[in-house]
Amino acid sequence: MASRDTSIATLERVWADRPGLVGWFTTVDHKRVAKRYIVTAFVFFAFAGLLALAMRTQLMFPENRVLGPDRYDQVFSLHGSAMMFLFAVPVMEAVAIYVVPLMVGSRNISFPRLNAFSYWMYLIGGIMIFAAFLLDIGPEAGWTGYPPLSDSDFSPGKRTDFWAQMITFTEVAALSIAVEIVATVMTQRAPGMTLARIPLFVWSMFVTSLMVIFAMPAVMLASTFLITDRLVGTQFYNAAEGGDPLLWQHLFWFFGHPEVYIIFVPALGMISSIVEPFSRRTIVAYPAMVLSLVATGFLAFGLWVHHMFATGLPPMGNSFYTAASMLIAVPSGIQIFCWIATIATGRPVLRVPMLYVMGFFALFVLGGMTGVMVASVPLDLQVHDTYFVVAHLHYVLIGGAVFPLLGAVHYWYPKITGRMMSERLGKLEFWLLFVGFNVTFFPMHYLGLAGMPRRVYTYLPGLGWDVPNFVSTLGAYLIAVAVLLFVVNALKSLRRGQVAGDDPWQASDLLWATSSPPPPYNFARIPVVANRHPLWADETGTPATELAVVDGVRSDRRELLLTSPVDAVPTHRWAMPQPTIWPLWGALALTVLFVWTVFEEWGAVWGAIPVAITLTAWFWPKRGDQGEPKEAA
Repeated sequence: MASRDTSIATLERVWADRPGLVGWFTTVDHKRVAKRYIVTAFVFFAFAGLLALAMRTQLMFPENRVLGPDRYDQVFSLHGSAMMFLFAVPVMEAVAIYVVPLMVGSRNISFPRLNAFSYWMYLIGGIMIFAAFLLDIGPEAGWTGYPPLSDSDFSPGKRTDFWAQMITFTEVAALSIAVEIVATVMTQRAPGMTLARIPLFVWSMFVTSLMVIFAMPAVMLASTFLITDRLVGTQFYNAAEGGDPLLWQHLFWFFGHPEVYIIFVPALGMISSIVEPFSRRTIVAYPAMVLSLVATGFLAFGLWVHHMFATGLPPMGNSFYTAASMLIAVPSGIQIFCWIATIATGRPVLRVPMLYVMGFFALFVLGGMTGVMVASVPLDLQVHDTYFVVAHLHYVLIGGAVFPLLGAVHYWYPKITGRMMSERLGKLEFWLLFVGFNVTFFPMHYLGLAGMPRRVYTYLPGLGWDVPNFVSTLGAYLIAVAVLLFVVNALKSLRRGQVAGDDPWQASDLLWATSSPPPPYNFARIPVVANRHPLWADETGTPATELAVVDGVRSDRRELLLTSPVDAVPTHRWAMPQPTIWPLWGALALTVLFVWTVFEEWGAVWGAIPVAITLTAWFWPKRGDQGEPKEAA
C-alpha cells in the first residue's frame, strides 16, 4: 500500500502543470485544454445567438428599422460563420479532446503540444472576426461567401479578407484536433480494446476526424483562392478573366456538406453514450451502429451538389446527387431504430440527458424528412433560398446536434467538475428550449412555401408573412431564456451542485473508471479491457466487481502505453513531451502572418520568419525532453 501511495504521489508530481499563469499558458493536459475549448465555444455561441436575436427582432414586423441593410448583412453573415466555424465543429471536437483519451484508457491525447496550439489558433481566429465586426468591418457576403458577392467589386475593403482568414484559423485548429484524435484512437487504446470493443462515441469521433482530414483542406483552398483574388489579382473566380464562380461553390460545398455530418456524427455518438446507461443495457446491434457511422461518413462526400441544383448542372448529375441525398438517410434511420430497440428492451430512466435524447428523436426526424424533400430537384428549385431551407437547416443542426450536445453536457458534467447539474433546472431549460425551438423554426416552413426569401433584411406588409415572423421572433426569445437557464444551471452547479462520485450514472465505459474530476494522469494504472462494457458484469448493467489493470508503465516520467491499431496489443511505452510556451508563441507568429497578408501580400514572406523561428524553438531538443519510444515489456 505504501508503494502504491508513493507511485500516485510521483504521478501527481510528474504530471502536474507549473503553478500560476505560467502553468495556465504552458499546459498540455488534454482536459484543461478541452475545458477552455468548450467554454470558449459556448461564449462564441452566445455571441452568435445575440446576433440571431437581432435578426429576428428586425424581422418581427414588416419594414422594421432596428437594423439597416448593411449592418443586417454583417449580422447574418457573422451569425452563420460563428455558428458553423466557431461553435458547431469546434465544440464537438472539444468534447472529444476531453472524453476520448479517458474512454480509450490513455493518460493524454496524442501530440499534446499540437493540441494546445490548436486552441490558441481557434481563440485568436474567433476574437479577430468578432473584433472586425465591432469595428464595422465584419463579413457581409453571407457565411457561404459566394463570389462574385465576395470579390473586390461587390465587397470592397477588408471585410471579406478578415472572414477568409478566420476560416483558415479555425480549419488549422480543426485539422490539428482531427489528427490528434485519429492517432489517439489508433495507437493509445487500453490493452484488449479491439476494434470491436471501442465505445460508439469514440467510433463517431474517429469517423468525424477522418472526414475533417479529407474535407477541410477544400475550404482552406477555396478561401486561399478568394483572398489571392482579392489581394494579389489572381482570377480563380472571375468569369471575365477565365475564372469560374462555380469553382467556389464546388470547393466550398465539398467541405460544406460533409461539415453538416462533421457536426452531426459526434452527436450520434453522444446519443449512444447517453442511451446505454439510462436504458440499463448495452446498445442493440453494435456492429450495425458502427457500420452506419462509417457509411454516413463515406456517403457525406457524395452530396455536395444538392446545394447547387439551381445552377444549371446536367440532369444526369442532379439525379445522382438526389439519390445519394436520399440514401444517406438510411444509416441514420438504422441508428434511430437501434436506439429505440435499446430503450424498449431495457429499463429506461428519464433523466435530463434522456429528455434531450427524446427531443433529438422528434426534431431530427422532422429535419431529416424535409432533407429528403429538398433532395428532390423539382421541389428544391421551388424552395431554394427560401425560409423553408432555413427551417430545414436548423432542425437538422440544432435538433440533430445541439440537443444531443446539451444532453451530453448534463451527462458528462459530473465527470468534468465532480458535481451534478440541477435536475429541476435541467428539465425546465429543456422544455423551454424544445417549445421555443419549434415556435421559432416551424413557422419558417410556411414562410418558405409562401415565398419569403432568406437573407432579406425587411419585407412589405400584406404578403402573409407578418404573423409567422412575429411568432418566430417570440420563439427566438424563448430559446434565449432556455440557454440562459442552462448557463445559470452550469455555473450554479459548479459550486453548489450535489457531489457526484466517480460513476453517478453507473455507466459502462472507461471514462467512469477514474475519479471525478480525473487526476492529471487520468489513470494510475492502465486498465485492461475484456469486453465492450468493462465496468459492467453483463449486458443488463450489473456493475463489475473489479477492473483488470496492466503494470510496467513508469510513474516517474510522463509515459503512455502504445498498442496495436487492430487488436490493442501493447507494443511500446511512449514518453510524452513536457509543457511549453512555444505552441502559444507559434500561434501568435502565425497570426502575424495571416493578418499581415490581409494588408500586404509580402506579409506571407516576411511573416514566415517568426513562424519559422517559433517552430524551430518548439521542436528543438531540450534538456527536459524524454527520449524515444521503447518496446513494452
